[in-house]
Amino acid sequence: MNQQNTKKLFLKSKNFSHKVQNYFKIYDEHFSKYRNKSITFVEIGVHNGGSLEIWKKYFGSKVRIIGIDINPECKIFEDKQVEIVIGNQSDPKFWKKFFNRFGKVDIILDDGGHTNLDQIITTVECVKNINDGGILLIEDTHTSYFKKYNSDKHFSFIDFAKKIIDDVNFNSELGINKKFKFSLNKYIYSTIFYSSCVIFNINRKRTNQGQNIKNKSLDHGIKDLTWEGNEINIKKIKNLSNFKIYKNFLKFFKKKVNTKIIKKYFL
Repeated sequence: MNQQNTKKLFLKSKNFSHKVQNYFKIYDEHFSKYRNKSITFVEIGVHNGGSLEIWKKYFGSKVRIIGIDINPECKIFEDKQVEIVIGNQSDPKFWKKFFNRFGKVDIILDDGGHTNLDQIITTVECVKNINDGGILLIEDTHTSYFKKYNSDKHFSFIDFAKKIIDDVNFNSELGINKKFKFSLNKYIYSTIFYSSCVIFNINRKRTNQGQNIKNKSLDHGIKDLTWEGNEINIKKIKNLSNFKIYKNFLKFFKKKVNTKIIKKYFL
């Protein structure tokens, strides 16, 4: 197959699409190993179908592509290689039906609604349904820094992803015994942060492998100076001293409800 990169395919696509410039290098780096293999690739956010055309050419004839969108009009992009499923990514019931129908998948690319509710619920519901060796890539995570996409500034998707760093590192074998009430560390073994993108690598066999091991080789008795050189110089720092009402209330109430839904995933 012609080894074109994703940016070249994007520029040649007959259907409209728009992407952040640095995404293409990320795609090429993380998707290349799946090319010409029998995998299931899911993209959330079909819009004008431009991306679906790219993935067909990039992955080759063996790939099964599933596009998800909330807009029924996107069904027009369905063909022999692409299935279009209409549904709401922020609804756990949708995901239950989806995975009951399709089973586990290999790659999920979230280019959907971009709200904290959309991105967090998608992560929570999808990682456990991705095959070992697969990935979940959440795009456009810069929306975490915009008020209109977030129900609460303390519960953005980026904050959720930061919490997963702690979640993955909690390991009783290493003496880190704290646990979250909600955890994904049975599925996610590493997280990669890029500008506007977060990747979760899924592999159940590689999680919780923090045990210390020693070999049986010669010990020269050299003193461990771990705590030498950690002196800290403390410096003094000066301390630096109508309808519109209804619409705003509705927006406020909606955000409160959304925050209540996702708050449990931060605990």
